[in-house]
Amino acid sequence: MRHQRMAAVLGAFALGATGLTATAAPTADAGTSASTTSTTGPETSYVVLADRGGSASDLADRLKAKGAKIVSVNDKIGMVTVTSTDTGFAAKTRTMDGVYGAAEEGIVGRSPQRLSQGKLDKNKRIERPPTPAASQAKAASVGKGKGQGAKGADPLDDKLWGLDMINTAAAHQVESGDKRVKVGVIDTGVDASHPDIAPNFDRKLSRNFTYDIPAIDGPCEVESCVDPADVDNGGHGTHVAGTIAASKNGIGVSGVAPDVSIVNVRAGQDSGYFFVGPTVNALTYSADAGLDVVNMSFYVDPWAYYCQGGAPEDSPEEAAEQDMTIESMSRALRYAHSKDVTLVGALGNASTDLSNPGTDSSSPNFPEGNEHERTIDNARCRDLPVEGPEVIGVSSVGPTERKSYFSNYTKDLQSDEIEVSAPGGDSREYHGTPDYRSPANLILSSVPENVVKSEGSVDEDGNVVPEAEGSVFKDCGKVKGKQVCGYYEYYQGTSMASPHAAGVSALIVSRYGTKQGRSGFGLDADTTRSVLLRSARDKACPEPRTQTYPGLPSDYDAECVGSERFNGFYGEGIIDAQAAVAKKKP
Repeated sequence: MRHQRMAAVLGAFALGATGLTATAAPTADAGTSASTTSTTGPETSYVVLADRGGSASDLADRLKAKGAKIVSVNDKIGMVTVTSTDTGFAAKTRTMDGVYGAAEEGIVGRSPQRLSQGKLDKNKRIERPPTPAASQAKAASVGKGKGQGAKGADPLDDKLWGLDMINTAAAHQVESGDKRVKVGVIDTGVDASHPDIAPNFDRKLSRNFTYDIPAIDGPCEVESCVDPADVDNGGHGTHVAGTIAASKNGIGVSGVAPDVSIVNVRAGQDSGYFFVGPTVNALTYSADAGLDVVNMSFYVDPWAYYCQGGAPEDSPEEAAEQDMTIESMSRALRYAHSKDVTLVGALGNASTDLSNPGTDSSSPNFPEGNEHERTIDNARCRDLPVEGPEVIGVSSVGPTERKSYFSNYTKDLQSDEIEVSAPGGDSREYHGTPDYRSPANLILSSVPENVVKSEGSVDEDGNVVPEAEGSVFKDCGKVKGKQVCGYYEYYQGTSMASPHAAGVSALIVSRYGTKQGRSGFGLDADTTRSVLLRSARDKACPEPRTQTYPGLPSDYDAECVGSERFNGFYGEGIIDAQAAVAKKKP
């Protein structure tokens, strides 16, 4: 439950009077600082938050004097990331004047991992389809577009049923995007070499706020362990970016907003984990860089729910970590919104009523083996970032507009958890027909060549292996006289729904934005949000109102509460790109 975007819990954040130095990406060779006590341990990363309105730079100086190694300073929200070998660092720092809190740097989210189709884990829904037999996949007819195969469409656009559902072909007759509109992808990275991403990729603004940690990410790909800001070793971010703004260039697929700019604002590790420091720094950078829209298709680990003061069963240190994450994320999200960044987030893939999550026995799931039963008080606990302030929560629907079996929802219409719904795929639609479990029920988008090769879907010669045909596609053609090839794969999840909404948001800014200052262009975030929600197509609850999913146990059953105008499955409705840009420009 969001309770007016957590305002009742956290209050209004007073922004600092001055913005000092811009947040820098961390360096991998930070080194080990001397401990201030004789109690030493391995070098550990901590996040320290100044009191509201306090100076992070001043706090950093004080922490450095006490022996901490400064990794990054974020004066926009008063956050300092440090390393220390003092095992009592967090507890001691919390007693310092001017300190709101301190905790070992936790993970604020994770891009959903691609589990095998046979494993049903309600906290980690699959995003990749089962590997089909080639004949079965080729026979599937689901997902063939009705309008995207028209003149000017890209070769694989007939498979983008999601773009048909939200009427992008008609929208593009009016507005296909403006290069001045910049969409940030906070994810595992974006592959700028992909031929459908390259034309719209903004290298100048793209940043990587992470560094590889071999213990969780595997060996570093570069000596510094800081990947360039134009690579994606996970694939998730590139898939998201393609849905938002794949170029309409004669190969592969088209995005929802094919003429806007994509900015990689990487906060996710190669492993998919999102640590709080890089995530917060990515959000405040997005604000300072003048981005118009930010997509957040990740969800929280190690805590399924972050609880103010912790759950009753959590230790004091675990509670402090959660308090730190809630406050840091809240400050960063509010700061971004204050700079007119439209924040769009995936509602989550746990098939859960977010207004009544009940108990949680899966957290914390990092490091492994620390899980324990937790009582979730809905008044104090949050699913971040989607339940953070000012975030537009997006649920997922499949090709028949049924709520996807994995998508979260709400039964409390005052809880402010869901705003709209969008195509995210559902492999379990069309039960009892040949199209059941078909990859074509999912969302096709761009993926990096290195990822499909590493997963075995593409061989070393660059050809799709027979077992992956119908799930993975290769398309080649000439772009600006050069022969290029791109790869595309079907994923599903609210992670795929959110970028559809981010893309429509970008079209809205493109359509109704105005010149701001000498060189700026944009639209205030509240107006963008309002147009997105008002233009959504009403979608009534199913009849009967309890949605069941054949082939899945009853704990996947979900009750839809509300009216056609607003309900807990679809929010204000299914997004509609055509309706969103239908009015004349100001």
